[in-house]
Amino acid sequence: MADKTIRVLLVDDHQVVRRGLRTFLEIQDDIEVVGEAADGAEGVARTEELRPDVVLMDIKMPGTDGIEALRRLRELENPAKVLIVTSFTEQRTVVPALRAGASGYVYKDVDPDALAGAIRSVYAGHVLLQPEVAGALLAQEDPGSGTGRGSTLTEREREVLGLIADGRSNREIARALVLSEKTVKTHVSNILMKLDLSDRTQAALWAVRHGAAD
Repeated sequence: MADKTIRVLLVDDHQVVRRGLRTFLEIQDDIEVVGEAADGAEGVARTEELRPDVVLMDIKMPGTDGIEALRRLRELENPAKVLIVTSFTEQRTVVPALRAGASGYVYKDVDPDALAGAIRSVYAGHVLLQPEVAGALLAQEDPGSGTGRGSTLTEREREVLGLIADGRSNREIARALVLSEKTVKTHVSNILMKLDLSDRTQAALWAVRHGAAD
């Protein structure tokens, strides 16, 4: 992936924020800013038009907000990874954004180099959660919910689940377990179905809560 340029779309209603992000990201050798949008609706349209690899999305925007934009992209089955970049830290915004399909969540005061690392991380297929964000999600879960469902997982599925909790992409899991990516995708689908979960973020948190992660 070292020779692959990550194509990024900026979605934020503040022009000064977009300009600052663009200025920093354009000095990164492996990141290219391919476009901007000032609200969620425009962000969805531009994502469909430009097909970026990663979308940096604010949550609070006039009109269509970031959470609704995430839901629309999910309905469209757009493959872009969405990294939430926002100043809002409340659970009422954190949790819905991740439930809607965000691959990660960072705050606008994040160190610039850490932001570039976050973009690379979600592009690689990792789930990126700052500790307080993971805590917000865990606080929303019933500690006893789903415990019994773990017994339906095969040994291999539990291995895959543990690696998901470590933030590994399908490719990395395939390498670690000496499997094809197609086989890993099948295991991931089976895990989500058996645990009645909708995405990898929920799977990672389930693993942490129920002791399936190292």
